[in-house]
Amino acid sequence: MLRWILMASLMFAALPHPAKAAGDPAAGEKVFQKCRACHQIGETAKNAVGPKLNGLLGRQAGSIEGYSYSPANKNSGILWDEPTFRDYIKGPQAKIPSTKMVFPGLKSDQEIDDILAFLKQFDADGKKK
Repeated sequence: MLRWILMASLMFAALPHPAKAAGDPAAGEKVFQKCRACHQIGETAKNAVGPKLNGLLGRQAGSIEGYSYSPANKNSGILWDEPTFRDYIKGPQAKIPSTKMVFPGLKSDQEIDDILAFLKQFDADGKKK
């Protein structure tokens, strides 16, 4: 019996696991409403309370011209990629202590998937890819 359980466990472990959901840009646009008080995105985006978010992924933290970043953000050495953004958006103050961003964070993995899908649509000029 123990042998059968062990064999079944090994076979189950070998099965392919479903890939992580890519996120839904339309749902991400709704999640972005939580960010819109401070951030803009798109062709007419400007820096506001927070910097514009066009072309976020692949960009160095603290690098948008014309925005006054906190020294903590500017000197963080962060290059925005998906894993770093996921970690950051769950708790900005935990990822970059002393950042000016007071947002408490997104706790839902689905919301994070969706907002990433939304943000990834925009190149550095704010045009949809």
